[in-house]
Amino acid sequence: MSSKIGGNSDSITRRELFGAASLAAAGLTVWGAAEETSAAAQRAPGKHEPLENFKYDIEASEGWVGEAGSAKEANVSEFPVSKSMAGVSMRLKPGGLRELHWHAVAAEWAYLIEGNVRTTVIAPNGQAESSDFGPGDVWYFPKGHGHALQCLGPGDAHFVLVFDSGYFSEFGTFSITDWVGHTPAAVAARNLGLPESVVANLPKQELYITPGKVPPTMPEAFRNGDPQENQFPHKFRLGATKPIVFPGGQQRIVSSLEFPIQKTVTGVVQELKPGALRELHWHPNADEWQYYLSGKSRVTIFGAHGRVATEEFKPGQVAFIQQGFGHFVEQVGDETTRILIVFNSPVYEEISISGWLAANPPSMLADNFKLTPDQVARLPKGAQGILG
Repeated sequence: MSSKIGGNSDSITRRELFGAASLAAAGLTVWGAAEETSAAAQRAPGKHEPLENFKYDIEASEGWVGEAGSAKEANVSEFPVSKSMAGVSMRLKPGGLRELHWHAVAAEWAYLIEGNVRTTVIAPNGQAESSDFGPGDVWYFPKGHGHALQCLGPGDAHFVLVFDSGYFSEFGTFSITDWVGHTPAAVAARNLGLPESVVANLPKQELYITPGKVPPTMPEAFRNGDPQENQFPHKFRLGATKPIVFPGGQQRIVSSLEFPIQKTVTGVVQELKPGALRELHWHPNADEWQYYLSGKSRVTIFGAHGRVATEEFKPGQVAFIQQGFGHFVEQVGDETTRILIVFNSPVYEEISISGWLAANPPSMLADNFKLTPDQVARLPKGAQGILG
């Protein structure tokens, strides 16, 4: 039986919660007439939509809670600006099983924050893989690949899932109990090789996350006995890679170059020391989805036509920055900020303001900014990444 939120007759199921339509409103800002001498008067006339809200507190949302785990989701229903990616914060108790399922509309990328998880996955060519994941590890399951997740204990597991479509929702999840439970008993019995009396006692509704026994330390052999090793491993140990170090912090990047099966996204774990600044930059090929793991930071985005917006983020909150939007991140507080970042491109690209300025002739910069030659000479000579 499907778990519900709350304990009264008005409780709603996981599907009803996650399938709710968004009621996002959009408005138009009309630029007023400016005085002749103002800078605004020199801008192109016209109407420009205000910047969309780019902050969502996923961990403060109600989500789905069951006996063996929980899930909180952020897709376009909850977070309208996030059209290209959706996220889920999921927790499993020891033995908790995210049942066998597949996603018809999106690939799944995951980062394990704490605990231990075993995954099993099958590819269309029949190759199967079972892998164990610890903190800092990443998995990627292409769209349509059947898989399951189970917590190995001894404590709970917490991981963030990112899907390469903002329209992904739990309606995009095809669970095995849901399918079998809605198949005629005679057909299911014939297909599974079980008596109809046994099929009659199978779950009638999707289990989603269900209690289970903690798996043995060594993975069990697959039932089909096929020893063939999967040629495209679904696991990448991002936390064990050598970071790119800057004066103000560091970051680890996993793209399709390092993780070939990861065909639709790039993942980054970024750390900002207290007081650090992630320099002004933009990504020409991808949107940016951020989940704050620890610490606090202030993010400012630039959407052209004088439109800027600033929000402060703390652990459990999500930011979404649209492709091509200029932005920077200021670390605030005494604790190092750690950010999980996902881009909807298998190739990582960025252009920083420092690197851009360094790639232009001095006289052009002097004319553009009305600077003296000495002032131009003080500008950075290349990209700075994270400033201390």
